[in-house]
Amino acid sequence: MRTLYWRRRAYALGAIAVLGVALALLVSDCGGGDDEPASTAPAGADAPPPPELPRGGRTILPGHRVVAFYGAPQDPQLGILGIGSPDRAGRRLARVARRYERPGTPVLPAMELIAVIAAGHPGTDGMYRTRQDPKVIRRYLRAARRMKALLILDVQPGRSDFLQEARRLRRWLRQPDVSLALDPEWRVGAHEVPGQVIGSVSAREVNAVSFWLDRLAQRHRLPQKLLLIHRFTEGMIDDVTALKQRRNLALAINVDGFGGRAVKRAKYHELAAAAERLYDGFKLFYEEDTDLLTPRQVLRLRPPPSVVVYE
Repeated sequence: MRTLYWRRRAYALGAIAVLGVALALLVSDCGGGDDEPASTAPAGADAPPPPELPRGGRTILPGHRVVAFYGAPQDPQLGILGIGSPDRAGRRLARVARRYERPGTPVLPAMELIAVIAAGHPGTDGMYRTRQDPKVIRRYLRAARRMKALLILDVQPGRSDFLQEARRLRRWLRQPDVSLALDPEWRVGAHEVPGQVIGSVSAREVNAVSFWLDRLAQRHRLPQKLLLIHRFTEGMIDDVTALKQRRNLALAINVDGFGGRAVKRAKYHELAAAAERLYDGFKLFYEEDTDLLTPRQVLRLRPPPSVVVYE
């Protein structure tokens, strides 16, 4: 089953590579630079209240269950979010998310847009990734806001690194309704090519990203940010126990292996147990999963996932 998935993804990477050079030239100057200065809003009675999440409040986890669609519009093979318009995907997401509502645990829907896409071509800088056009990110953010959902920007860095790519998304991550996801499968070494190897990330690199994102949220009085890390092998994160929790972040490990129901349950139990201090996520694949688990069955997993992602 994994071979089929990689074949599909390799096809998508090939299609994206055709656009990669032109896209890099268009957006290479967007969103770069160092940290912006802290907000200078006045303190005290005249200060505006801090921003809230799309459906109120300032805490994502615990308290909510995040249900997300994943993908990008460049190719349907990249996931369900990219099929049809953002609003059409949002309507389908809303229907799926409603099935996860439980008393005391409201659902917070989310669009997980691949904002940095691993590519099978080196591009102009040799990094084997393309950055999403800001116009595309803006379009999905507007659609997410129309349905009071989060926008999660997913990073597949190729030969780049997560911190560099996250910093280039700062203009979006400064928004109260935008969070971040890291996809180590597509973070490869200096002599490796995405789609030919399964990538990985060090806990040290993840901690650098979480430190930066936590600082950004504190500086701009933002609600809690979700930091989602995808994982389907034990070695995809070199030392999960070394991952640090941050005051302004909810750190979740999203178990995204696919297959039959028994395989998915076993993989979830294996990897969720390794991250006891963190929140648990679970990914479902409309195309690759055999006999897709229903929302009721997903919620019977132990522990029940705080984040559910559909690709």
